[in-house]
Amino acid sequence: MISSELDQIRAMLQDFTWGDTIAEMRSNFNNGFSLPPHPMAQVTPIQAGGVAAELISMPQGSSDRIILYLHGGGFAMGSCQTYRRLAADLAAASNSSVLVIDYRLAPEHPYPAALEDTLTAYRWLIDPLRFSPNQVAIAGDSAGGNLALAALVSLRDTGNELPAAAILISPYCDQTQTSSTITTHAAVDPMVSPQLLDTVTRWYAPDADLKQPLISPLYADLSALPALLVHVGAAEVLLDDSLQLARQVGLANGLIELKVWKNMIHCFLLFAPLLTEGQQAIAEVAAFLHCHWRQETTLQPPSLLKDREKLRCYDLGFSG
Repeated sequence: MISSELDQIRAMLQDFTWGDTIAEMRSNFNNGFSLPPHPMAQVTPIQAGGVAAELISMPQGSSDRIILYLHGGGFAMGSCQTYRRLAADLAAASNSSVLVIDYRLAPEHPYPAALEDTLTAYRWLIDPLRFSPNQVAIAGDSAGGNLALAALVSLRDTGNELPAAAILISPYCDQTQTSSTITTHAAVDPMVSPQLLDTVTRWYAPDADLKQPLISPLYADLSALPALLVHVGAAEVLLDDSLQLARQVGLANGLIELKVWKNMIHCFLLFAPLLTEGQQAIAEVAAFLHCHWRQETTLQPPSLLKDREKLRCYDLGFSG
């Protein structure tokens, strides 16, 4: 049985339209979902190594754990503003800070701009902010899930230390769009259509080989990655991306937990303030992170929650 909460969200999405131009699509995505702000969230705009970002934290939250969050929106839409509530929910549940970045968007900035900004922000957390990789998790939804997974592959291949864990929400892992559910689930997914995927893929990777591992990380070597948690809805076109990803990571002898949520739609965690299953999924994300964030750390980061003046100094490139 589909819950009345999900019925209400589906009814809300019936009136949602992406628009015809990139400007309309961005405006509609940023303003199309009326979610209340988190009452306790502290929002600090910062520059993460030159990448515009927001640090989301809670008044009593821990400053020694952080999630680097990569928003969805087909590489062409979305912003810190769109994901402020989800980031706050994750921060509250995990007792950590969340860094959401405004990576450069296609079509003005096609691949690899967004991935470069992701890697820049991760390295900024390690140096100069001096987080140990064991204190960091990387997370993303939809296109952001693609970027999170591609970043892990890139960091591993370039000899960088990897974060402790990764969270992938409805990830768009295969831009060749050969996943079967892109067609079989098109009629039941209220947010993503095959036509939308065609458009954003063309903007993000024009004239590129879509099987390149950092464009479609489903085709990458997925061995020696940190623990992965994947949440996906059973009623979305990208379901098969997650199913295939779990298989490929398993074949590579990796650690992956996959949860398919009955009746749930694309990126349903966005609607957690209105949806019980979204709240449950966020709680499970927090539990997974606490299992994989190590207690022993070799470096102590600056207190991002208590010493905002020091944080501003880092933003400006000074040392203290």
